[in-house]
Amino acid sequence: MTEPPKRSAFAPDSIAAPLRHAVFRRIWLASLLSNLGILIQGVGAAWAMTQMTSSADKVALVQTALMLPVMLISMPAGAIADMHDRRIVALISLAIALTGATALTVLAWLNLVTPNLLLALCFVVGSGMALFGPAWQSSVSEQVPAETLPAAVALNGISYNIARSFGPAIGGIVVASAGAVAAFAVNAVLYLPLLVVLFLWNRVSEPSRLPRERLNRAMVSGVRYINHSPSIKIVLTRTLVTGIIGGSVSALMPLVARDLLHGGAQTYGIMLGAFGMGAVIGALNIGEVRKRLSGEAAVRACALSMAGAIAAVAMSDQPVLTAAALVLAGAVWMLARSSTSACSCRRRAGLPAARSPPFKLRSLAGLRSGAGAGAISRTSPVCKPRCSSPRA
Repeated sequence: MTEPPKRSAFAPDSIAAPLRHAVFRRIWLASLLSNLGILIQGVGAAWAMTQMTSSADKVALVQTALMLPVMLISMPAGAIADMHDRRIVALISLAIALTGATALTVLAWLNLVTPNLLLALCFVVGSGMALFGPAWQSSVSEQVPAETLPAAVALNGISYNIARSFGPAIGGIVVASAGAVAAFAVNAVLYLPLLVVLFLWNRVSEPSRLPRERLNRAMVSGVRYINHSPSIKIVLTRTLVTGIIGGSVSALMPLVARDLLHGGAQTYGIMLGAFGMGAVIGALNIGEVRKRLSGEAAVRACALSMAGAIAAVAMSDQPVLTAAALVLAGAVWMLARSSTSACSCRRRAGLPAARSPPFKLRSLAGLRSGAGAGAISRTSPVCKPRCSSPRA
């Protein structure tokens, strides 16, 4: 009896298939470093704020300052990504974030940072990354062929969730060993690889057959297109729901760790890492799920599994059970997110330009990011003060 041939890790339907393409591989690795950097900065900024003020509200607003811009400018960012070269938009966005991170590093080094200035500079960094998001997400279809789009979308999710699993821990080590200034400096340095690979990307752009729209008209036409497309409205609704659910789980994790598990910062870090690790596991198995379930069946199964996992987190007072439920929640959240993202990319790639204006789908990518960020930014000021320990 002959053994079946071994399946290559880079087979067209495998999760690693997009990594065969040099442009995607370089941008993916550089974006992983960038994601690590901004999470490390978040740890440093929160710690610096605790050293400057005893206000729990101010500490909570650090996360809000980083994430709120994603919710506020997702629609304009999608329109800008449509109206201009996405590579140039991404470079300018990263330059804005790098400027904010560099200014924060220098001012912190000179001991000139105040609580309000810290929040303002975090907002600048967050604004740069919010503008970067839609241009980066929508450019995936230009970096890989259509048959590997779902895997590419999943790998982009892996990038952030690897960073979320290890970034806070690395940030804690950096802050403990070298202080918050070092965390700010690390973030600024980790923007450079992504700037370099995007600058060297020789993007081939197809000239538009239509005149360039103005920003306000592009936003209005995008909303009108989505409003008259039932299939896109379904995709948009699902991405908004999964984004809000995933963001809310992360934002409410301090309450879970403190009030349900009666733990401290270490317990919080472990629980957050469990959710992030689950998301990585889910993304690694997106190919297997796609082979066994249709897109519709996969989304429904993920929704039911997510509901069960969140219910288990809400009722559990055992760290092991909660961590296991969070691993499941992270996995099915990423599977649902990847399925809907791949659906939107396939719709954009499969329709002629005259029938499918690109911004309509890019605004969907921006709104998907904005949903999760909005959930975090709105919830943070509520949950964080409750989780703060009384100061001695």
